Amino acid sequence: MSIIEKAMEKLGGAEKVDTPELIEDTAAAPEPAPRESRRSTPDQDYAQPAAEAPGFNDTRDPDAQIRIDALYAHGILDPSADPKDNYMAEEFRRIKRPVLAHVMGESASQVEHPNLVMVTSSVAGEGKTFTAINLAMSIAMEMDKTVLLVDADIAKPEVTSRLGVSARQGLTDVLLGECRVQDALLRTNVPSLSLLPAGKRHTHSTELLGSSNMRRLADELSLRYPDRVIIFDSPPLMLTSEARVLAGLMGQILVVVEESRTPQRIVTEALGMLNDSEIVGLVLNKSHRTFGGDYYGYGYGYGQ
Repeated sequence: MSIIEKAMEKLGGAEKVDTPELIEDTAAAPEPAPRESRRSTPDQDYAQPAAEAPGFNDTRDPDAQIRIDALYAHGILDPSADPKDNYMAEEFRRIKRPVLAHVMGESASQVEHPNLVMVTSSVAGEGKTFTAINLAMSIAMEMDKTVLLVDADIAKPEVTSRLGVSARQGLTDVLLGECRVQDALLRTNVPSLSLLPAGKRHTHSTELLGSSNMRRLADELSLRYPDRVIIFDSPPLMLTSEARVLAGLMGQILVVVEESRTPQRIVTEALGMLNDSEIVGLVLNKSHRTFGGDYYGYGYGYGQ
């Protein structure tokens, strides 16, 4: 029995919960407009010369000031705190270890772009953005790693707002060729952590994420700095088509499951949308089983 199957067994009790209402795929693309009426296509105007690929270890002042003192109130790790003094920090250390092992090629599973990590869920509200941010913060604590956190949930971006920063441009603007990726990146006051905001909303978001521009960007981000971890906060798998398109570019995928809320059949259906060649892990969020009482904790399963 695989680790994923064991993790799924833990979710068996959730089958008694009513199936949450699935929101209609709001990202389904409308009928394309006549070609002459379009300003550009997602594959046009992409300009990201390899020599200008962004680095994150420069000494310039940060573009975005994250209020470190406000992180705890929002359940976000303080990267300057001692993990031994913080239960949640220790849990995310356990979650990030297999992720980093795959990034460094220390595991038996070999995939393309192992440093591209997508964090998603089956349905909304399970804690994927919370997990993506905390995973990024935890990896930023590493001595030899840099982290780029990408808000790829274009329809409902939350990364920058949760961190208390603002941005004028981001991922969609880069894919449309309206800015360079290094111009959209936000260096933060958290050492080793940078952000790529979602950018403006776009009616063809699925096509943008599935475009050759996105593939080239993913290649560039992954290969230029192989010791850098790029975390994508993705839309839920069951609600939009963007997540399924984006998953095809990833080396690792973490699926967040809220215990006692999401029926196992929904999780199973969501996992069935992923490619067998991808490394897929489960993060069991808000777990009370292991620690008893009302203690707020995490459990996880990881496997291919």
